[in-house]
Amino acid sequence: MTAVTMYSTTWCGYCHRLKSQLDREGIAYQVIDIEKTPGAAEIVEAVNNGNQTVPTLVYADGSAHTNPSVAQVRAKLAAL
Repeated sequence: MTAVTMYSTTWCGYCHRLKSQLDREGIAYQVIDIEKTPGAAEIVEAVNNGNQTVPTLVYADGSAHTNPSVAQVRAKLAAL
């Protein structure tokens, strides 16, 4: 199990950028497309005040970041 799940879409430029940064850093993550996975959009809306904002990252502890920097992701994972 990965420590972070990224909720994304295929057309999101911010999502592609963050994926590339996480890949370069060697940070493992699971990607869930909110347009193809039933219930995924509702998870994103729940942590973003009703908005389908991506990328939204959900961590193993249940906390979330919306459009975080790779430094924020690294810091969160180090704290887990």
